[in-house]
Formats: sequence, C-alpha cells, structure tokens
Amino acid sequence: MSNVKYIFVTGGVTSSLGKGIIAASLARLLQARGYRVTIQKFDPYINIDPGTLNPYEHGECYVTDDGAETDLDLGHYERFLNVPTSQANNVTTGRIYNNVITKERKGEYLGKTVQVIPHITDEIKRNIMLLGQDDKYDFIITELGGTVGDIESLPFIEAVRQVKWELGPGNSLVIHLTLVPYLAAAKELKTKPTQHSVKELLEAGIQPDILVCRTDRPLPMDIRKKLALFCNVNINSVIEAMDADTIYDVPLLMRKEKLDERVLSKLKIPIKGEPDLEGWKDFLGKLKNPDEEVTVGLVGKYVSLPDAYKSIAEAFVHAGAENDCKVNVKWISSEDINKESVAETLKGLDGVLVAPGFGERGMEGKIEAIRFVRENKIPFFGICLGMQCCVIEFSRHVLGWADASSTELNPASKHPVIDMMEEQKKITTKGGTMRLGAYACKIKKGTKAYAIYGETSIQERHRHRYEFNNKYFDKIEDAGLKASGINPDSGLVEIVELKDHPWFVGVQYHPELKSTVMNPHPLFVKFVEAAINHKKEVEK
Repeated sequence: MSNVKYIFVTGGVTSSLGKGIIAASLARLLQARGYRVTIQKFDPYINIDPGTLNPYEHGECYVTDDGAETDLDLGHYERFLNVPTSQANNVTTGRIYNNVITKERKGEYLGKTVQVIPHITDEIKRNIMLLGQDDKYDFIITELGGTVGDIESLPFIEAVRQVKWELGPGNSLVIHLTLVPYLAAAKELKTKPTQHSVKELLEAGIQPDILVCRTDRPLPMDIRKKLALFCNVNINSVIEAMDADTIYDVPLLMRKEKLDERVLSKLKIPIKGEPDLEGWKDFLGKLKNPDEEVTVGLVGKYVSLPDAYKSIAEAFVHAGAENDCKVNVKWISSEDINKESVAETLKGLDGVLVAPGFGERGMEGKIEAIRFVRENKIPFFGICLGMQCCVIEFSRHVLGWADASSTELNPASKHPVIDMMEEQKKITTKGGTMRLGAYACKIKKGTKAYAIYGETSIQERHRHRYEFNNKYFDKIEDAGLKASGINPDSGLVEIVELKDHPWFVGVQYHPELKSTVMNPHPLFVKFVEAAINHKKEVEK
C-alpha cells in the first residue's frame, strides 16, 4: 500500500471562487514543510483538452513540458510550487469518455454493458491514482472543476466517494470551497448557500472534512459555529478565505488560518515546527514595496479577458519583484491600433509586449505597434505571433517587401517570411496537433539572448503551427534582424533580435509558461529592466 495521501478540493455555490489558488496555496504550505506535493485538475467539460477553446471561453491554454494543452490552473500550480506538471495533471470528461470508448471498441469490455458506473467512474479513479503509483509524492491534491450539484460533475463526485472508501480512514480528505456572501440589506453574512452546497455533497455520499469559506469580510465566531454545526465539521475546520490583494498572499493567509495543520491533523501526520516560507515572504516584500514603477503595454487580441494572457501577467509580477519594480500592464486591443492612432495609443509606455494569438484579426495593429517601438527605440518583446509580426514588420519597412506576410494571413504573398511548418501541412485535425511542449534552442554567444540567459543551451515550451521561413534567413539577417537562437535539430529560428536597438527581442516559444515565484523568467526580468532604463532615459 502506497503511503501517498490524497486531498480533494471541491467547490460549491458558484464557480470562479478560486479552488486552484486554494489548492496551490495548500500545496505550497505542505511543500514548505518538506513534503513532496503535486496537484491535478479534473475538468468536467467534454473537450478532450482546452486546446481548441476560444480564450474568451476558458482563459489561456497552458502548455506543459510534455506537450499537453491544459487548464490555466496548472499554471498556478507550477508558479506556486516551482515544479513542472504533465499530461497526467489535467484530465477532462472528454479524455475519460474517449479512453472508455476506445477500450470498448478494442473489445476490452466484451460482453459487458458499458455504463457510467462502474466504467466511467473506474476510469476517473484510475486517473486519480495515476500520479501516486511510483512513490514520487507524499500528497496528491486533486481539484475538481465546476460546482457541486452540476450534472456534469456527478461522475467525478461519485469516483471521489469510492476512492475515499477504498483508501480507508486517514488516507484522504475533502476540502470544500464555498461562498459566504454578505447581504447589504440585511447587514449580515449568510450561511445558507454553504449549507445547501454541503447538503448536495452529503446526498452524493461525501462529508467534507474542511470548509474553506470565501468572503469579503472576516468570519465572526458565531458564523463559524453555525457553519460547523449545520455542516457537521469541527469548528477549527471552518477556514476563512478573505479576498486578498494578490493571489500570492493566499498561502500566508491559509497559514494564518492553519489550513496545513488541519490537513496534517486529519490525516494523522505529526505536525513538526513551522513551514519554511522565508523565500515566499521575501518575494511578497519586494512585490509590495517596489522602488521603481513602469508601465508596459500588452498588445493583443483578447485583452478584454486578462485571463487569456494569465501567464504573461503573472510573469510580469515575478519579474517586477525581481527588479524591485511595480509593473503596470496597460491592456491594448491590437484592433484599436492603426497608422493614425498608434502614437497616441502607445504614448508614455516604457515597453511594449506583443502577445501570442491566432488568425488575421488585429494582426495589422500588432505590426503598426512594432514599427512604432522599433523606430522610437522603445523596448520591445514579441512572443510567438508577436515574434512573427516583428519579422513581417521588419521585412515590410526595412527590406521594402510591401506584401511580406504570413501564409496564415496571405497565402498569395510573394514574400511569405512566415510559413506553416512542413510537418504541419498534412495535418487536418485541430486538437493537440500543433508543435507543442519543450524543445531545445541553441543560443549564439555575443548576442543579447546570450546575455539574458547566460548559457547557450536552453529548453522552452512551444505552441504554434507557423515559423520563420528560412528561405529569407540570409536577407533578413543581413538587413539587421539577427537570429540569435535556433533549434539544433530542425533549424527553426527561435529568437530574433535587433542589434541597433536598446532592447528588441522576439521569441517563437512561450517563456511566460516557465516563470515562477521562486524562478522568474530571465526574458521578463531583463525586459522589465530595459523598461526601467528607458523610463530613466526619457526623464533625463
């Protein structure tokens, strides 16, 4: 029998309460006590993965080293724990049903009627236990997406009930995250939504062990007693989760509420000493007491939903703290930028990041923004499509190829400086078919990229179908846009930079996916540093 302990995090009353942040915060506290922890997310939607979802539908699609397109909560897990996740850390209803139907077609259930119980629930249980098989972890935290009571969540809740029974006492527990709203008219906090939510869980056969209550004000003792009494939990297992200034406050708030101690106590694990959170506190100290302040423009297509660029926004938080600097991000829709408006739109910015994306909408606005920052020596950082746009802009306005474009946008261009990758041309399906996951990049010495990374061999995560067209490599390099990082196996251009510019770097990969609290990404750190320097130059 494995010694791994299983913790399940469910949600009630409403979605978007922050189960991912609570799960990540608890994991951070347990990790700070010396335990080996991982977190997995079970999403109840029928897509195999979020790779084909519009960012407005589900926020950003987070990519792991092994090429899995996953939920954005996995980004929180990695940023808090500084440990990479994998395909096994994110499972959807679609994956579960796909696996079961594939087995049925192969004849593995021969003669059996395939049903939700036991076949779907057995497959969910198999995935729950997968990460615990090789004794790598002491704790596996499983976050169940959605809200208790949803029809789509029922098989997951039933699987958790069965797992708890099979593991026996002291090997698992359920944390239920719920909302305790304040009614202004009544001037009181209301416990009834939480009571109903717990009742839903009880009807499914699960008694929560700990209640974490989201609230915008402190939970008085009488409210805690009422929740404990009517939800059948110990009073010290009613945890207050007040709204925080930053998600990075939540581990310390949960520590103050002794969430980690309650978990260890219920799992019969001796509590020794205090968790080591010094590094985390240092980060928060820098975050909250900056010496500098800069404003960076993020030019993208999906700016009305900041979650579409969640990892980029968080990477700026990490890099800002590293530079003792507050980074204000100005969200700019690329559709609002044209030749007439660009100067006014980008006025007063200390740096501009052109964000990833797909499709034609807003592309010309990105190109105009890049031309403006290139000509005006404003620090520029392009990611994925942002890097491709800077190659197109340079080709049009420096090399004079007016029709230079990407074949994604203009298949008839005589100068397709960005083209579909050769191995992508035969692919017709959409899900999970891009160039995904970690790939090697060889950096040339003496370049800005080398100065940033301090090494010649790196690994970065990708998610794209189009690439720099190497037919134009020599002409573009000769004109001044240098390829400073190249994939050693395919020759794919990974990094481009301008020599006669204070800071102009475009990367084909997604560096934001590897930035964590304890290990901010060097590209973001140096970009913020360049923005600080630019601001000082302007103020002279």
